[in-house]
Amino acid sequence: MHIGLIGLGKMGFNMRERLRKGGVEVTGYDRNPDVTDAGSIDELLAAVPAPRLIWVMVPAGDITDAVIKELGEKLSEGDLVIDGGNSRFTEDQKHGELLAAKGIHFADCGVSGGVWGLQNGYGLMAGGDAADIERALPVFDALRPEGDRADSFVHVGGIGAGHYAKMVHNGIEYGLMQAYAEGYQLLASKDIISDLPGTFRAWQKGTVVRSWLLDLLVKALDEDPGLQNIDDYVEDSGEGRWTVEEAIANAIPAPAITAALFARFESREDSSPAMKMVSALRHQFGGHATRPAK
Repeated sequence: MHIGLIGLGKMGFNMRERLRKGGVEVTGYDRNPDVTDAGSIDELLAAVPAPRLIWVMVPAGDITDAVIKELGEKLSEGDLVIDGGNSRFTEDQKHGELLAAKGIHFADCGVSGGVWGLQNGYGLMAGGDAADIERALPVFDALRPEGDRADSFVHVGGIGAGHYAKMVHNGIEYGLMQAYAEGYQLLASKDIISDLPGTFRAWQKGTVVRSWLLDLLVKALDEDPGLQNIDDYVEDSGEGRWTVEEAIANAIPAPAITAALFARFESREDSSPAMKMVSALRHQFGGHATRPAK
């Protein structure tokens, strides 16, 4: 299989490498000349055999919208576009309709794994027509971790379903990180606790709160035991807000996720050890930028 990959940033660059290691030929395009394989989208499309499979891995919003529209003008009937970024599910439905009018297929895929995906593989949540998902299975299989497909890949439903699942995944992630971070602040504030990093390390095996996020928390404390080099300002990338909006729209109580989102807003006003830890965790798993301590 030979695919085109548009967007070779933190995620896309590593995905290209994992795909190639998995036996998928990839022609990548990025505006950064240091990483791109093709000089333009036109050059990329000429390199990929028809019917083409083009994976879009660019920032959600206007940039994704512009790329999808450009592909709609340049692709041929029967080609398939997969949006693997963090687009809102309602945008998927618009993009699907736009491309379908020209006979171009569309699917969406939520991708989780952050900067560790090259080494560990990515969790994948796909939305679209069953035939389109089946066509792209060699790509999904190369990206996901080894083992049973059902443990790391799901065809969630129709167009938009993959990004809806990823949105909820990220909302849950907000709540999990906030719980670990608040526990960190409680332990850090108590003078009877003499080994704070060791406490979290001891939770990594055998306890009911063990997880990859906990492993990354321990790693963050190994690198900066008192989190002295990081500010407590924490961004939110959109999915948390969309999850809360969906909870409100559907009258679904989501107090933990909502509180975690509001805590990020609060981090931009007050100093907080808990929010330093949330910032550190986001950097650990996703390579998200942190601010230096004031």
